[in-house]
Amino acid sequence: MSQITEEIRAKAEMYHGDEMCQVKSKELLKEISLPNGLLPLKDMEECGIVRETGFVWLKQKKKSTHKFEKIGKLVSYEPLVTAEVEHGKIKKLNGVKTKEVLIWVSLSDIYVDDPPTGKITFKTPAGLFRSFPVSAFVIEEAEATAETATKEDKPVREVDATVEVKEV
Repeated sequence: MSQITEEIRAKAEMYHGDEMCQVKSKELLKEISLPNGLLPLKDMEECGIVRETGFVWLKQKKKSTHKFEKIGKLVSYEPLVTAEVEHGKIKKLNGVKTKEVLIWVSLSDIYVDDPPTGKITFKTPAGLFRSFPVSAFVIEEAEATAETATKEDKPVREVDATVEVKEV
């Protein structure tokens, strides 16, 4: 796993606290044309990006798992997730695994071939890959707002919305 040295920290934009890190990680994903729900980390303590190299880190209090319901995939996130990002791609990813049948498989690269409607591909260090619809990793704005409001113990207005997704 990549070390975050003092030299890297000195060059980075850094943010602290879960609320700010949630906002900044989603902004970064949008900026590089990746779906905003791709990195659903919990209780983040720190996030940082070195713009000149694209090096990014997300630090959470403890390991977490998330099930992407639309595709039925369970993903594990280590306390420290690091990567290099560029438009439409996450490379040299560390700290993320997906469950395939009975084993956990590390992911090394994520890329989108036709943002925002195309396929998103996840690649392992061994070169194996799987592609899914980008829509499986998008958090709708109403859903994201409700999640934030719930965290802050504010009342949440429920929205009844039906979304029809058609694959081309």
